[in-house]
Amino acid sequence: MTITTEVCVVGGGPGGRALALALVRLGRRVVLLEQRTGGARAFRGESVSPDGVRLLAGLGLLERVREHTHEVHRLEIADGGARVLDVRFETFPYAYRHPVELAQPVLLSALADAAEEGGGCTVLEPAAAVGLLRDGGSVRGVRAKTPDGVMEIRADVTVGADGRYSSVRRMSGLDHGAKRTPLQRDVVWMKLPFPAAWDRRAYRVRISSGRHGLFLPSTDGTLRVGLNIPKGGLRELRSGGLGRLHARLAELAPELEREAADGIRSWSDTTLLDIFTTDVRRWSAPGVVLIGDAAHTLSPILGQGVNHALADAVALAPLLARALDAPRGGRPAALAAAVNVFQRDRVGAVRRSRGLQLRQERMFSLSAPPAAALRRTVYRALNASPVLQRRVLAPAYFPGLRPEPAAAPSRTELRT
Repeated sequence: MTITTEVCVVGGGPGGRALALALVRLGRRVVLLEQRTGGARAFRGESVSPDGVRLLAGLGLLERVREHTHEVHRLEIADGGARVLDVRFETFPYAYRHPVELAQPVLLSALADAAEEGGGCTVLEPAAAVGLLRDGGSVRGVRAKTPDGVMEIRADVTVGADGRYSSVRRMSGLDHGAKRTPLQRDVVWMKLPFPAAWDRRAYRVRISSGRHGLFLPSTDGTLRVGLNIPKGGLRELRSGGLGRLHARLAELAPELEREAADGIRSWSDTTLLDIFTTDVRRWSAPGVVLIGDAAHTLSPILGQGVNHALADAVALAPLLARALDAPRGGRPAALAAAVNVFQRDRVGAVRRSRGLQLRQERMFSLSAPPAAALRRTVYRALNASPVLQRRVLAPAYFPGLRPEPAAAPSRTELRT
């Protein structure tokens, strides 16, 4: 069976579904492939930055999901048992100031429903891209494996939105020249009962010498914990049984002793996330372009993956829509120009976020006493200066925003 469309999007995560929605609203025809039924994943990012909130508003989705969001007011870092940084998001001079937590199934469902209402989007799920269709040196769509057999989806442009292990990136040859950088840590993710004494409106980072953990509120009332361990260190951690895991948590947050005992009863209550970044030199080739983690894998520090995927989708959609209006003979050149503009416009924001993440990773990992003391001094200096806070945190939380009064802009202003 063959389907012909204008855009084939491979990957039904936030970036892929946001791109499909934006394209159908611009009058384009889209086929979206999602490999997993219901988009099931072992690990999902839930944090949406203030800039991500702005993008959801521009897509007309914020009101759809608002009742399912949990607004965060503070970022707190404690080092060696003492608070060294307490950022209040309300002090930042932006219309959208606060990050929110939003369960990814809710976000994906809202994106899918909005695209279906707009018409023009065909979703194949489950469907896995197993090959690319080519005409000369250009990609002309994908070959997909579905429960009904192998299908061909022919498209003017194929978008790889299929994540950090992107098959589209590999099959298109865009893996060549990509730089994958393993970080010195892996993360063990788990959920615990939320401690009654903690502020549910705060992100927390706890540091002890060279160890650290992230403690994030969830929309379901639980506490998401990301415990950083040395790269490849899960076997050593598991060799000591759950008692060793509980001890590592107690070192960072001794007040969570009861919650850890209640929430972690077996290793199946945890998920290991391999931490690395990928810097892809070229995000596109004739007939194909990458977005989100497929183009620029980021670490989970400061929760940037979802936000950059949404920003990619919003930036790419109008460029592709205009290029698809070109006459058939000039369309490949117009699409090539469009995806080049896309990478040029987006690469700077991605690099700034990656740079901030890597600097924080190095800071968190300092273990020698003089280095740890210097880290605490740096965070205290940052805590004392709102100007420094804005300068340091803006690349992560407010990359697409300009300082402005707190009143929310109109829908017209958002789309502009």
